[in-house]
Amino acid sequence: MASYPQDVRFGGFVGSLIWLIFWILVIVALVGLPLIFIILFYVPLPEIDGKVLTPYLFLTSILYPQSAFPVIETLLASTFFKVAVFPGFTYAALIAAATIFIERKFLAKMQLRVGPLYAGKIEGILQLIADGLKLISKEIIIPSGADKLIFWAAPIAYVATAAAVVALIPAGPGLVVADIDVGLLAVFAILGFFPLIALLFSWASNSKYPFIGGLRALHQLIAFEIPFLISALSVVLLSGTLNLTEVVESQIQSYWFIFFLPISAFVFYISSLAELERIPFDLPEAESEIVAGWLTETSGMIYGLLQLGSYIKTYALAALFVILFLGGWAGPQIFPTEIIPASADAIIPIGTLYDATVANAIFWFTLKTFGVIMLMLLPRGISPRIRIDILLHTGWYKLIVLAFINMFIALALIYGGVLGPGGLLVR
Repeated sequence: MASYPQDVRFGGFVGSLIWLIFWILVIVALVGLPLIFIILFYVPLPEIDGKVLTPYLFLTSILYPQSAFPVIETLLASTFFKVAVFPGFTYAALIAAATIFIERKFLAKMQLRVGPLYAGKIEGILQLIADGLKLISKEIIIPSGADKLIFWAAPIAYVATAAAVVALIPAGPGLVVADIDVGLLAVFAILGFFPLIALLFSWASNSKYPFIGGLRALHQLIAFEIPFLISALSVVLLSGTLNLTEVVESQIQSYWFIFFLPISAFVFYISSLAELERIPFDLPEAESEIVAGWLTETSGMIYGLLQLGSYIKTYALAALFVILFLGGWAGPQIFPTEIIPASADAIIPIGTLYDATVANAIFWFTLKTFGVIMLMLLPRGISPRIRIDILLHTGWYKLIVLAFINMFIALALIYGGVLGPGGLLVR
């Protein structure tokens, strides 16, 4: 009777995972904590209740929750927390990981495929961890003749560019890393770097298939960037601002822009698929034609970084769609005003950390974003890849015309007194 090798059983995977966690804890205890203590002596710490926080008080707060609360409150309000945790990189990376898992299971259900469950009995939930450990442990192979500096730097630049887009997306009132007046313009300026990085990386690979994929990525940028920008310009006309937070506030004062700009929303959605190089616009990675396109020579964590950047970009464009057309974080108030009353006698005054408005905003923003992500994943299970001539014809001749039509509709709504300052539908 056939049996599985011991190293692919679920028990063996859990055992190796526990062993890895054990060594991580040992390293953190012997190296991490002493290093943090040394760094705290050289990093300026904030003032808590009029007193400058010292390294000794900081470490003491770990054991005494009462003294840790002011530190936690200060940390949550810091710029570092916004950039590194929420709504910055960590939040986007977690959504990217969830998107990978949802995409696998969603498409498998659609196509009646059954995948392996070696790394997790509950819908293979631990497969993500297994894949991550596999990518970390795999050897990175650099092609002979490749430009090593660019070959190493391009994946890092790809993730950094995706993170820069995320920094401009507000996840709630005040929950944004960089709330600038020209936020929408900055988003499109940053998105223009992705195909250039793909082309540069494909050239650095010193291989014909990656270079063909890089050229195709550049063609898609040229074909879809203009309708992409014009579709968002209609939103700017109705809201009267390039600031993404103010775009959401203008929809809260009236109605979601998707009701007035359905054509622009459709053009933005199609252009987003082309920007993400997802089916049916996956010509830069067409495996049946050019192996894997500009990703052909990738391996190990170079491939992992490029995939991470791609899924973070998926989150960013889905969130941008929510901001522009679906009212952002606007939604019915479903959270109670307080969960635990703030009390001076409480060990940890959790009630003062809880804000019903912010929690409600985060919930609706995340829910809408996942809904748009599902729509972006759907074509992969039902659509074939289109030819490059059809792709260029669609971008240049069809989507541009549709985007202009809805822009003229937006102008008619403004000059007709329906929307805009003093409009009939402005509450």
